[in-house]
Amino acid sequence: MNKKNNYSYIGIAFIILVFGIIFIPKIVDRVSNDDITRQSGRSDQKEAISKTSDLEFIKINGEAKKVPAFAFTNQDGVTITDKDYVGKVYVIEFFFTTCPTICPRMSKNLVQVQNTFEGFEDFGVASFTINPSHDTPEVLKAYAEKYGVTNPNWNLMTGEKAAIYKLANQGFNLYAAEAENVAGGFEHSGNFALIDKKGFIRSRTDDYGNPIIYYRGIASESEKVDDDGVKEEISALKADIKKLLNE
Repeated sequence: MNKKNNYSYIGIAFIILVFGIIFIPKIVDRVSNDDITRQSGRSDQKEAISKTSDLEFIKINGEAKKVPAFAFTNQDGVTITDKDYVGKVYVIEFFFTTCPTICPRMSKNLVQVQNTFEGFEDFGVASFTINPSHDTPEVLKAYAEKYGVTNPNWNLMTGEKAAIYKLANQGFNLYAAEAENVAGGFEHSGNFALIDKKGFIRSRTDDYGNPIIYYRGIASESEKVDDDGVKEEISALKADIKKLLNE
């Protein structure tokens, strides 16, 4: 081997040594401070979902369903959006203040749930009126006071009717409609949806391993069963809220 080749190898070795001295400590430091992760360089990553409880994600076409974006006015005249609930476990319902049938029972059950989790800053309720032309913020405020709504994260919301009905029927598949021949003039689901801290719809499973999806909101714990003889699910709802709060 001639001297020219020897000088070449010596030069290459010197460059490698300098690179190691200057750059390797910086790379190690970045890894230590979590600046470099396994996801580095991937811009198409979907939001990771994980669970620490046994509650299932409600999936549509294989994807976990999240709360759709919304923006409505609450009982205090404040605009509330889905972003206000990020980091909170909450229950969703659709109702109207002049409902003569199931709404009073649902509201009483939700107040009982509220009281169970009194003091939990990361628990809330989102109630959407399906009669927004009547249920102004002032009307909703009076309704909240009547039933004992005290949780600052319980928003009773009103807004543009088409947007509310779209949220109910398409966003959550919780039926809501105007119905002239029905007492009160409206029909709606008596079920509650349970949402986790990241905005995903969650539920427990039935005896066959299938998600129940929603929780029946009409029968109280003390009643044990609803009008059709089906077991109440408020106790299950409360147990599952606790699980999500601990996730």
